[in-house]
Amino acid sequence: DYFEDKEVHIHVPAGAIPKDGPSAGVTMATALVSAMTGIPVKKNVAMTGEITLRGRVLPIGGLKEKALAALRSEIRNVLIPERNRKDLEDIPPEQRKEINFIFAKTMEDVLDASLVGGLKAAMACKTKPAASSKNRKTRKPRKSAGRD
Repeated sequence: DYFEDKEVHIHVPAGAIPKDGPSAGVTMATALVSAMTGIPVKKNVAMTGEITLRGRVLPIGGLKEKALAALRSEIRNVLIPERNRKDLEDIPPEQRKEINFIFAKTMEDVLDASLVGGLKAAMACKTKPAASSKNRKTRKPRKSAGRD
């Protein structure tokens, strides 16, 4: 089992990258699946969306700003929650036609659209990590300094 000899620690520092709300959920989940399976994420896809514990993709705010940021970064494929389809009208038509919007209802939709080989590749994989841990030193968890 992947987690028997590995630990996953996610740290999202407050000042690193501007973020608003839980809309990076699908992105972080996709990165974890990629790391655990060794299947790369497509390089030409931006994504946004909150996910539930059951894998449903929930709507986000600020779609216009996120889509235009992807366009400025020359990313033409933007994966968004299905429930944000109605918000496309907020994006100017000339920019909207330059973006291929991919709609997701579930995390399965996200993985199918964002992983090289899609969901089928992820499901066929027997959890092999993307980076070898053979040459890395295993760190023991640090003891908290009086914060128990």
